[in-house]
Amino acid sequence: MVFWYLGISLAFVWNVFRSPALDYRLVMLGSVLPLVEAIHGGPWLLHTLVFTVALMGVIMVTTQKRRLLRRRLISLPIGLMMGLVLNGSWATASVFGWPFFGWAFPDGGLAELQWPLGVRVVLDLAGLAALAWCWRAFGFADRANRDLFVRTGHLNRALVS
Repeated sequence: MVFWYLGISLAFVWNVFRSPALDYRLVMLGSVLPLVEAIHGGPWLLHTLVFTVALMGVIMVTTQKRRLLRRRLISLPIGLMMGLVLNGSWATASVFGWPFFGWAFPDGGLAELQWPLGVRVVLDLAGLAALAWCWRAFGFADRANRDLFVRTGHLNRALVS
């Protein structure tokens, strides 16, 4: 299901913010980061709105006079928020609304990894389609555009303006 998170988060965040200067690598990383909690055995802090908002707050407070660093780092909580939307955490109040609906997290693994195989395949195909759209829209066939993205996470301003 990794393509679901990577492709949809990149395409969606681009279409919402239209900023070539965000670090889209961090957006994509943030969207898949909650999957790491599979190691823990179930959802935990990365699946909560509180963690994402707290991270955003820390970034805003600690980068007050460093605008470029803020612009880069703000991409991570944006990606985490995309991950929460895409994995359906918002549908489970005890997880998304933690700790306001209790301190315990549900057991039994990550809900998004327990979706039926057909659903996961369709979602990954949608993510691959979104990545293909991004490839064309952002001119990644051109090595210079790819290198810019890999090196900085930015998109070529000339192509996306």
